[in-house]
Amino acid sequence: MHPSRPAPAPVRRSSRLPRGARRAQLLQAAQEVFVANGFHAAAMDEIADRAGVSKPVLYQHFPGKRELYLALLEQQVTLLTDRVREAMEGTDDNRTRVNGAVGAYFDFINADGAAFRLVFESDLNNDDDVRELADRGHRACVEAIGEVIAADTGLDRERALLLASGLTGLSETSARWWLPRKGTVSRDEAVALLTALAWRGISGFPRVEGGEGPPR
Repeated sequence: MHPSRPAPAPVRRSSRLPRGARRAQLLQAAQEVFVANGFHAAAMDEIADRAGVSKPVLYQHFPGKRELYLALLEQQVTLLTDRVREAMEGTDDNRTRVNGAVGAYFDFINADGAAFRLVFESDLNNDDDVRELADRGHRACVEAIGEVIAADTGLDRERALLLASGLTGLSETSARWWLPRKGTVSRDEAVALLTALAWRGISGFPRVEGGEGPPR
């Protein structure tokens, strides 16, 4: 007669946390699963297991996978937007602002966890709410930069926003190109190179009287 085998160890569940802390924990687990698998292949079971909670606990915070994805996307869009706004509001020096804007995209895209893929490479872009959230974040970044350009150059709103969209596009595309090659060029050097490129164009616009435009 075979000796009885020990029962498998129970899955460890997280201890009780305040609601805000639990939500943050669940979003972190969801980020790991969504980034690794994409929305369609991700499973709520896996997210609950990754967070160390039961599925009922997960559903207490998020009624479904789509709602969880949208909450995570909004978190990441807000993070990027806040970084760009801080770059604009944290100094009166315009070259430093350009450097900060470029750096905001590099830091967002280079952050641990690769959450930028949810914003820029989502496999759920056909969902209206996902697309609207991503577009809203993009507009907020463009508008934060565009307001400074308009104030400093005297350009009308639409032209200032067009220039701002050029800077955000330059920053995003370059950061995503750099990411798999960052062993060859440091983050600081890459940001400095892109800042120099963008500054050559932006600093060419005349400064309005009494504005904070680029020094001549």
